[in-house]
Amino acid sequence: MGKTATRGSKGQSARRQINPNFEGGQTPIQRRLPVKKGFRNINHKEFAIVNLDDLDKMFQDGDEVTPEILYTKGIVSPSKDGVKVLAFGELKKKLTVRAHKFSKSAADAIAAKGGQAVTL
Repeated sequence: MGKTATRGSKGQSARRQINPNFEGGQTPIQRRLPVKKGFRNINHKEFAIVNLDDLDKMFQDGDEVTPEILYTKGIVSPSKDGVKVLAFGELKKKLTVRAHKFSKSAADAIAAKGGQAVTL
């Protein structure tokens, strides 16, 4: 290689002074992206939500509740990554509930009525 060693002649890039993050004068990516309100994790899970009052309305005392039964009754969509039970409303029946997640207060409310909250 000769005098300029494939770098061309003169200029910033010929002198090894260019920052690898330099984008030719346009606003750098690290300054553009915070405006976009962050990123969504590609591994995030989205759960179908079921409340205690829904379970109280749709099931009889002593029934077993599973995600498959919830899908067939049309309470939740099967396109989600699982079922999460939340403690909205009041549960008056003894149920055995099998779900992927429970809020702490929902699990306590199910146990208080003599039922079981089983995590899948």
